[in-house]
Amino acid sequence: MQRYETQRRKAYIVRLTIAQLMITFVGMLAAYLVADLEGVSSVFKGALVALLPHAFFIKRMGVLRASSPSKAAMRLFRAEAGKFGLTVALFVAVFVAAPPSNPTFFFYAYVAVVLTHWLTPWLMPKNANA
Repeated sequence: MQRYETQRRKAYIVRLTIAQLMITFVGMLAAYLVADLEGVSSVFKGALVALLPHAFFIKRMGVLRASSPSKAAMRLFRAEAGKFGLTVALFVAVFVAAPPSNPTFFFYAYVAVVLTHWLTPWLMPKNANA
């Protein structure tokens, strides 16, 4: 049973990542049409600030490997705290080291990528064998 659950989580992560990358590329295309390369850069930075902490969370939680649920609460707490800290650090780094030329595109991309989690249940297969 645990092997099936691990495969299901991997499928979810892959579909979520694909959906987030598609939203990022669509946002970059829209920004290019409206604001040229400065907009594309802002969308890319916003998406990166959302994607990197998400990847950290997945790695830290051990979502992609089978494990016992004995210490799941502690792993969840540590992963979420690390994700929050990384998000804050990335926001500070972006606005101090390389400020986005268009903050509107930056925040739209960040919010769109973060909210992709709400859409991914639609991407999961309906049958139990997929």
